[in-house]
Amino acid sequence: MAQRVVDAELKPRGYEQLDSLATATGLSNVPNGAIGALLQAEDQFIRWSDAIVPTTSLGMVLAAGDTIWYVGNLDKIKFIELAASAKLNVSYYSL
Repeated sequence: MAQRVVDAELKPRGYEQLDSLATATGLSNVPNGAIGALLQAEDQFIRWSDAIVPTTSLGMVLAAGDTIWYVGNLDKIKFIELAASAKLNVSYYSL
């Protein structure tokens, strides 16, 4: 798998919170020029994927309180809650 190293300061481009994750949901407010996002699950576990439509049993697990960096196609990534009341905090960044 190829890895990319960025030797530059990332610039904050925006924030959103998704709080309606009962069905697979994509990001809704991706700023122009954003190349990545810092993702944090709040209150409940969330599954995510950029390769399939995630379900409550398929996809990568993001535990409540955990944070990950995602660099990839921000239009393809989707999320679904594993229990009601999950929220996803998203901070967007560009070069």
